[in-house]
Amino acid sequence: MIDRSAPRGVLPAPEPRGVGRVPAALPVRPRTGRLLVLATVFVCAACGLVYELELLALGSYLIGDSVTQASVVLSVMVFAMGVGSLLAKALRDRPAFGFAAIESALALLGGLSAMALYASFAWLGESRAALVAFSFAIGVLIGAEIPLLMVLIQRIRRQDAGGAVADLFAADYVGALVGGLAFPFLLLPVLGQLTGAVLTGTVNAVVGGGLVLWLFRRDLSRRARWLLVAANLTVLAVLGCATVLADDFERVARRAVYGGEVRVAVQTGVQELVLTGPATGSPRDLEFFLDGRLRVSGYDEYRYHEALVHPAMTGPHTRVLVLGGGDGLAAREILRYRDVSSVTLIELDPGVVRLARTDPMLSALNGRAYEDPRLGVVTEDAFRWLRGPAARGRFDVIVSDLPDPGITPSTKLYSQEFYGLAARALRPGGRLAVHAGPLATPARSYWTVDATLRAAGLRTAPYSAGGRLSGYAAGPDRVLGAGAGAAAPEDWGFVLAAREGVPALLVDRDTPALRSLSTQSLGDAARDVERTRVRGLPPSTLPHPRYS
Repeated sequence: MIDRSAPRGVLPAPEPRGVGRVPAALPVRPRTGRLLVLATVFVCAACGLVYELELLALGSYLIGDSVTQASVVLSVMVFAMGVGSLLAKALRDRPAFGFAAIESALALLGGLSAMALYASFAWLGESRAALVAFSFAIGVLIGAEIPLLMVLIQRIRRQDAGGAVADLFAADYVGALVGGLAFPFLLLPVLGQLTGAVLTGTVNAVVGGGLVLWLFRRDLSRRARWLLVAANLTVLAVLGCATVLADDFERVARRAVYGGEVRVAVQTGVQELVLTGPATGSPRDLEFFLDGRLRVSGYDEYRYHEALVHPAMTGPHTRVLVLGGGDGLAAREILRYRDVSSVTLIELDPGVVRLARTDPMLSALNGRAYEDPRLGVVTEDAFRWLRGPAARGRFDVIVSDLPDPGITPSTKLYSQEFYGLAARALRPGGRLAVHAGPLATPARSYWTVDATLRAAGLRTAPYSAGGRLSGYAAGPDRVLGAGAGAAAPEDWGFVLAAREGVPALLVDRDTPALRSLSTQSLGDAARDVERTRVRGLPPSTLPHPRYS
């Protein structure tokens, strides 16, 4: 039928598919119905962003290199959202049923994504393919939401497309803000990754299914209503079982990752802390993991800490600063010198300090260093603390016992700016000892640390120490999830630095008795390291990180 009110020669725009007349009888007034749809958009957007952040967090934790994992997840998900928007065109004739079905699938997939990724990592030893698959599938479902919601909101009250899109995207973006803030400040610290994802899926299913089954029930046939009810009840039952079994699943998966003797597993606001080994017996059996990476092996940690600390202690060492090292093991070596008057330890995670103080095996391994009155602890980011006035020109020795530079959160702590601040904190004649990561082949990362120290105005003396585990402080020391056991032997790399002249690599005659270190072994290690030198490397800076 032709609209006679239209100007002559101008045909009226065709009515979009899926947009028919207003439902005969909504259970609420149209204005309230619109608000309910927008509220659903808000909740679904919050849930969608939580799924995305879960994938980002787990990808960084399980695979490492958070920049790469963030790029993979975000790019795959955004591409998949475009695919989902196109696929949603096929559902415009049945928007209510299509939206409810999509929300059920999204709730199930997103709610179980964290468990599935962790299971893949624990039993298969690889989770990158699963990460990409979940990113794509969840992105497709999220991308299909807005086109269908656009049709549904027009069914309640027709308005111009621009206004409807503005309302929907405003609710979507505000919901994303709430979800983005809820994940790090509420879901992750209170519920953890597994239970937090399951709870998000439950909310997603209840809100998405509830909107359609109540507000748009007259758009559904009797068969469609019962099918959606059954689907949503099934999803809620599966997610409920996952919630109940989450703790048991986590324990079983953790044993698959770390072995059968997991004694302590704590998720702090910074990272996951895991201690394995017997509660009593020799501290040599202890292993300490931070975010899945072996930080301490009681079997041979003394090789690492003796090599890190004692070359720097040759000379004045009245006041010592330790950056990182919350396990207390570097402090143990420093406190063996009776003429040390004070040790200041800067540790970001108070959970590490708490565990090092209270765990019987770990406190025995660190010689109960935290009971020594000379040791003071500051819980703060090392970069931020060095920028403050308390650090300037105070220390004879600085020991940088930080995670490997290839771990993205640590990259700024291996930058030219960071070493400039550390140099400023040294007294005249002071020395800086840096853990520079494993001496892998080729040793580009290690020699980038050396180049960065020199760019900060320091003179350097590179050396190494043999180790049973590769990448001791945070590198790929173990193929976790593929069974326990040590990796191939690899050397730990260190650099001793000073402002006035190249520091001598030697062990002072007054050094306490050492098990693995001598002046001769340091000289041999320096010559071995020099053969791996990679020349011409630029320094790493905050705007241009060079570590891979």
